[in-house]
Amino acid sequence: MDKIINKNLIKLDIDADTKEYCMKELISLMESEGRLNDASCYTEEVLNRENLCTTGIGFGIAIPHGKCDAVKVPTVAFGRLNGGIEWQSLDGEPVNMVFLLAVPKDSESNEHLKILAALSRKLMNEDFRNDLLNIKEEDQLLTLLETIF
Repeated sequence: MDKIINKNLIKLDIDADTKEYCMKELISLMESEGRLNDASCYTEEVLNRENLCTTGIGFGIAIPHGKCDAVKVPTVAFGRLNGGIEWQSLDGEPVNMVFLLAVPKDSESNEHLKILAALSRKLMNEDFRNDLLNIKEEDQLLTLLETIF
């Protein structure tokens, strides 16, 4: 089975001034890795979900997500922004790190919740968040995340 994340699903230097642009950058990584059947359908799903309720959880982090038929396998893409952007975060602070989750609609019904819960627990740790901010290479991030995914 494919791993949920690999180094091609990580971008450590995103230049974005909107959350929509940032999410589209990460979706393009998923598309390039063959994780999506239909990138435009998944993009619509994620943007619609974001319009319902912000996924900016605080601490400079957002976790947008979508569950739809356009997703082939459960996938996480990570992006670190070169500057913070407005995300209507719960703490009112800009976002500079994004975990985008994609789960097939027909997968186990709570799979995305398991991924969200595991990631959220880890993100509560300040040292972990600082490590995410300071990582220089994709392989370092994969090592950091291997205990989650």
